[in-house]
Amino acid sequence: MPQYITDIDVSVNEAEQHQLRKHGFTQVHVNLNPEGKGNMIYLWYKTSDCPAITRIQFSFTDKMKEGLVTEGYHKVDKNLNTGNSGSPIYLWFYKGSSQYDVPIVELDLSTDAEADATKVQPLWERLPCDLNRRAGGNWIYLWVKRETQTYICDINATLNSSSDANLLRQGYIRMDEDTNRDARGAYVFLWYRQTTDSQKAIKDLQVSTDQESKESYENQNYEKVEINLNEGTLGTPVYLYYKKNECSKDPIKMITLILDPTAVLPYINAGVEVVEKNLNEGNSGFREYLCFN
Repeated sequence: MPQYITDIDVSVNEAEQHQLRKHGFTQVHVNLNPEGKGNMIYLWYKTSDCPAITRIQFSFTDKMKEGLVTEGYHKVDKNLNTGNSGSPIYLWFYKGSSQYDVPIVELDLSTDAEADATKVQPLWERLPCDLNRRAGGNWIYLWVKRETQTYICDINATLNSSSDANLLRQGYIRMDEDTNRDARGAYVFLWYRQTTDSQKAIKDLQVSTDQESKESYENQNYEKVEINLNEGTLGTPVYLYYKKNECSKDPIKMITLILDPTAVLPYINAGVEVVEKNLNEGNSGFREYLCFN
């Protein structure tokens, strides 16, 4: 029988490490507080042939939790930044059975730009929440491996939490990093949905940061995600465009965000398409880039 990830937990001290090991959990050997700024925190998981975890989300604000609670996501009630001044980050998981849910079979963590880029491989996808968010030090990201190859088939965006539950119900995965990070605007999140059918996949993504590029993509029959990714800031309106009927392009397997400026070149060298247009164009927020493989 195939072995799936069926449970996830977190330890924030040695006693919890001992208990999780005793109950058959496997440790991911990466300390989520690597520079001694807080507790030694580790991610743990179990595998079995029971119903698989198919979606993992993170929250770092109360509003981010609301839709997850409504839709029955399981919260691992351990702050991944316990003992430091970083954002209070919590992991949530869901065992879905819709056409958009594909079992997760392996977990891994990356702790630097070079290691991050080398993880871009078939079946793997990178969740864009920095697990060291606002704690300083390394950029740490969770990678998940699926049982079969998935492709991005739908993309959306929100600027408040009112539609989170509805999107989760429809099989969407939230990209848990604000495209307005530190820009003093609305909390804006991108969302995507996956398929195992490459014929239904999105083939190209582009970002407009001025009127000229906006008109260019529309003239090329790109479809527009209607939410301004710079909403509520003094910056330039920023919009995401996508296209499915692009014969010269391969189907997109993974989409994520880059906030670490040292990661751009390693990603490009790894063959990842980095859309080098700042999602925080014209404001003082984090420089963020969309990338896809």
